[in-house]
Amino acid sequence: MESRLILVILSVVVMVLEISLMTHAAVPKSIMKHIDRVNKNGPYLGIVVPNAFEMNPLLQSPSLMADHNLPHLDFSGRRFRFGRIKDKKVIIVMTGLSMLNAGTTTQLLLALFRVKGVIHCGIAGNADPQLEIGDVTIPQYWAHTGLWNWQRFGDGPDDELALESNGDYTRKIGFLKFSNFNTVDTKTEKSVDNLLNNVWYQPEEIFPVDGTPEIRQNAFWIPVDKHYFSLAKKLEGLKLERCLNSTNCLPRAPVAVRVQRGVSANVFVDNKAYREFLQSTFNVTSIDMETAAVALVCLQQKIPFIAFRSLSDLAGGGSALSNEAAAFAVLASQNAATALVKFITLL
Repeated sequence: MESRLILVILSVVVMVLEISLMTHAAVPKSIMKHIDRVNKNGPYLGIVVPNAFEMNPLLQSPSLMADHNLPHLDFSGRRFRFGRIKDKKVIIVMTGLSMLNAGTTTQLLLALFRVKGVIHCGIAGNADPQLEIGDVTIPQYWAHTGLWNWQRFGDGPDDELALESNGDYTRKIGFLKFSNFNTVDTKTEKSVDNLLNNVWYQPEEIFPVDGTPEIRQNAFWIPVDKHYFSLAKKLEGLKLERCLNSTNCLPRAPVAVRVQRGVSANVFVDNKAYREFLQSTFNVTSIDMETAAVALVCLQQKIPFIAFRSLSDLAGGGSALSNEAAAFAVLASQNAATALVKFITLL
């Protein structure tokens, strides 16, 4: 009798615990069932895309076959799409604009699903005068150029930054001096220091999954996966779209090319002076608003990563009357998706 009573009590306790977990768990039980089923069929390639117009060419690609049983799963404001590209299992998710959205979405993807590698694609501004709109760039390194230490007026390169002695900030990477971009008074031919002074570029703090918790590491130039980057060389010669229509064509056929560096920040760069500064200081080609965040999350999680960014504009380097991004964003998005699909077939 006592043993039966104990069993009944235990059963009630277990039921209460289950109800409590269902009520308070971060992922509802109904969603977890789908996630568990998806993961049993893994691992997958994660495809992370910033916006709808950049994702549409991929979703419309004849190479993409959606999963008939579970084409997508909605969770935490994101839609995770399941399918195959050339027999490779993929999960496609849209991040939305900016570093925060890109990082949050990538972390969510890696936390929920069995992902063996992440591929990122979209459009970008071009800082390299040797390349053209429509070209697909595949940078070897990515950096976040939006983390600054803004120096007080009167201090210069030889003066220690605030909290630099604590190890929080550094002068090793370099800085932007605003007065270098002052216009000179044609009458007096004098230029004075700008009150905005200098901003010093800073590395991100990362906490790798195989590191000691709360012991930070610093990262500025984040490499893509070596195997992925080597394989991407085979994309040279890939046929890409040149024309939007019969009358609006680019000067030459776009190419897919591996480049040294790309940068990201929460800034849409449409400024010639800053474009030239980034190119001359950091030797960058692609300028966008998301890729470095995806790269940083993958670095922390030890997940292979690569990005394909097709050049849609000159980041302010065009004429005052031009608006390349509005004109060529659709074509650039198509070229980025084409390169991504071809790359997956090579894996």
